[in-house]
Amino acid sequence: MNITSPAFADNQPIPARYSCKGDNTSPPLAIAGVPAAAKSLALIMHDPDAPSGDYVHWVVWNMLPSTTEIAPNSLPTSAEQGPNTSGRNSYMGPCPPSGTHRYIFELYALSEKLQLAPSTGHDQLVAAMDGRILAKATLTGLFSH
Repeated sequence: MNITSPAFADNQPIPARYSCKGDNTSPPLAIAGVPAAAKSLALIMHDPDAPSGDYVHWVVWNMLPSTTEIAPNSLPTSAEQGPNTSGRNSYMGPCPPSGTHRYIFELYALSEKLQLAPSTGHDQLVAAMDGRILAKATLTGLFSH
């Protein structure tokens, strides 16, 4: 399984339009190689370099396993979003206070659809996925202040 973006390569800069310096909209993402046994997909975007600790920018679950792309500034039809670190159920673009930070998109193929409340954040999603992860793929983008 893999996750890529037509907007930036792995370990390369994320274009400013997908950050707080631009439109603050999610970048386009492409998904391939999802295991046949997968019943749903989940996506977490986070910044492990944030001064206050890991900063979660996007929490998404229950995407159909047939999903092959996520268009810019959108979600697949079946997807649900939980709160990011700022408390919003939406994408929050890169916005580091200083230096260059890594923004990691983690895609998970899961053995079942998750029954979670809209208030489900990163930690609760990770706990709900425990024992249900069939595959994981990552894409890392960089962004500088």
